[in-house]
Amino acid sequence: MDGGGANYNPRTVDEVFRDFKGRRAGLIKALTADVEEFYQQCDPEKENLCLYGFPSEQWEVNLPAEEVPPELPEPALGINFARDGMQEKDWLSLVAVHSDAWLLAVSFYFGARFGFDKSDRKRLFNLINDLPTIYEVVNGAAKNIQKEKSSVSNHSSTKSKPNSKPPPTEDDGLDDEEDEDDDDDEHGETLCGSCGENYASDEFWICCDICEKWFHGKCVKITPARAEHIKQYKCPSCSNKRARP
Repeated sequence: MDGGGANYNPRTVDEVFRDFKGRRAGLIKALTADVEEFYQQCDPEKENLCLYGFPSEQWEVNLPAEEVPPELPEPALGINFARDGMQEKDWLSLVAVHSDAWLLAVSFYFGARFGFDKSDRKRLFNLINDLPTIYEVVNGAAKNIQKEKSSVSNHSSTKSKPNSKPPPTEDDGLDDEEDEDDDDDEHGETLCGSCGENYASDEFWICCDICEKWFHGKCVKITPARAEHIKQYKCPSCSNKRARP
């Protein structure tokens, strides 16, 4: 993968800026108008994937360049691994930030390669700086993106242990007391994979779909509201292991 630049080498400030705008338009398209297709292509079960933008305003999800060093700076590696461990809008924002950094790297790579002087570099930066970043565009658009994934809230990946039963009252029957006792027996020995403390019925818990360990929501910074939007939860330890090639 050459990032669309192996046979295209802009040599002037205006040409580099045109290149920047084309790649930027392609990346914005992937993260907004084509977000459904982009989401599907970033399968966490695949190898390390990158998001490329091209001067033609097209985008592509693909494996990184095999050449060492590559023809152009490479985008962030392994964007697909974080997809199911975050809320979608947070994941898209993360990809957007890395895409902004990549665009700057490519543009100033051309500037360095073709000997831009101080005034050229300043002019290029000012032209780029006058445009909103991809992150800013996606953050504004992400508020209006509403994905219909009705299965998420019922998916096994959001297994949790919220306190779903009110405290027993004097009017509660024997069956309710027995059910509560069974629940305490079932979960009483469960330990948080982060802090090692026991399960408590008044705390929110979430289970990792990879190692199947349970965690306090507060220990892994997951709230009940956020858990409803996670398709497959990976604990910090499993996320770190998966991200390594």
